[in-house]
Amino acid sequence: MNDATRWNCQSGGWKMVLTVFNTLGRKKEEFIPLHQDVVRMYVCGPTVYDFIHIGNARAFVVADIVRRYLEHKGFKVRFVSNITDVDDKSIRRAKEMGISLQELGELYSDAYLEDTAKLNIGKPDVSPRATQHIEEIINLIQALFDRGYAYEVDGDVYYDVSRFEEYGKLSGNRAEALKLGARIEVNPDKRNPSDFALWKRQRNDEPSWYSPFGRGRPGWHVECSAMATKYLGESFDVHMGGKDLIFPHHENEIAQSEAATGKPFARYWLHNEWLTVNGEKMSKSLGNFITVREALSKHDPQVLRLFLMFAHYRSPVDFNEQSLKQAERNLERLLNTVEKLEESKERQHLTIDDEILLKEAESTKQKFEEAMDDDFNTALALSTILELTRTINIHLDKNAETEAKTKAKALEILRQLLGVFGIKEEKRKPERSEVTEQLLDLMIKIRQQARERRDWKTADTIRDELESIGFIIEDTPEGTRWKMKES
Repeated sequence: MNDATRWNCQSGGWKMVLTVFNTLGRKKEEFIPLHQDVVRMYVCGPTVYDFIHIGNARAFVVADIVRRYLEHKGFKVRFVSNITDVDDKSIRRAKEMGISLQELGELYSDAYLEDTAKLNIGKPDVSPRATQHIEEIINLIQALFDRGYAYEVDGDVYYDVSRFEEYGKLSGNRAEALKLGARIEVNPDKRNPSDFALWKRQRNDEPSWYSPFGRGRPGWHVECSAMATKYLGESFDVHMGGKDLIFPHHENEIAQSEAATGKPFARYWLHNEWLTVNGEKMSKSLGNFITVREALSKHDPQVLRLFLMFAHYRSPVDFNEQSLKQAERNLERLLNTVEKLEESKERQHLTIDDEILLKEAESTKQKFEEAMDDDFNTALALSTILELTRTINIHLDKNAETEAKTKAKALEILRQLLGVFGIKEEKRKPERSEVTEQLLDLMIKIRQQARERRDWKTADTIRDELESIGFIIEDTPEGTRWKMKES
């Protein structure tokens, strides 16, 4: 029995509940949203100055699966994920490319949306951009001024971390958080070395906006607080992002948001581990990153998606060919099983084998939900689906037909679980190669021999099976020919 199971006093039985590992408190907690049946969820999106890499994509895939599973459990999810289109990196990159900040933002925002769509990551309900929410950002900074948490130094506005007694509660160590902050925001004129920028005065010809504090632009951290609060309220349920965002970004979000409103910001903080390359974190600063676009040029999008959920989201995943090959094999097994079950023949009466298959499908759904209820354990949940495909294939190999309702239920459950993982059914066109052609020629030769023996049943079965996997067989006066179906 895992952490996702507890005794229900009213019904006198065991009840499955969703538990999540909350970085705020560093323990598993029962998930209870602020509003019944509605979950409000925020995910830190990209800073659009370049193409996203596979490490970025892991955070977005994890969030997408969390969202899908919450919906699977019957929750209505309000999902917001921002786009940071103004910061030091984007300003520098726009200058290097000789284009405006807006043009840069549009270019890489579109690229981000294209890449995530190919990975079947669902669109947020709202995807706010920092440059379109300057008014909300200024209002938040003004609230911090009014409450004594913000101060100005030569046009720059800083947050005074010494005023927020709980600073460091997310990262778990106030003293260490202060030391880290001191290294990030270097300015001898700050009251405290770890104070962080809320508003940066205009320098040279940088993009800027008018504010009561002078012309300038927002600091990075304040953007998310302003946009999350606008679209989800002063307190909401889930905040997600990569492990590297715990400090300083998320720590600072909590400090400024709770100081401004006097209310708890997000209740549950979920952070995914890094994606590594040869055991080292993938990042642009280290130069060992692989963009999603590069990966998609070599691998099926669904293979990449399945690879990113191989391990529990709080465990690292190493990007290597062996793991990608395993994901490819698993995807083929999953999709082939759906096709095989879908195309299998039906019968009306129920047999013992049908009953076994139905019980296994129902049991798999329960095991899948037990795994996902235990802090979204995708690795264990995937293993339950793969075990179901094994059971289905054994059943179909033993039985030429399956009882209609059993087949329909098995298909329904398999599709539900694949839907939680965002795996789409697709008829894949077989690749044409020398080996493929040799095998096709051999099958046609065997079929021709069956026709000569007047074994029409075998000949028709071979033709039907070849057509089911994408090959058209044509019998002509000049002999039998084959061709691949058009996609």
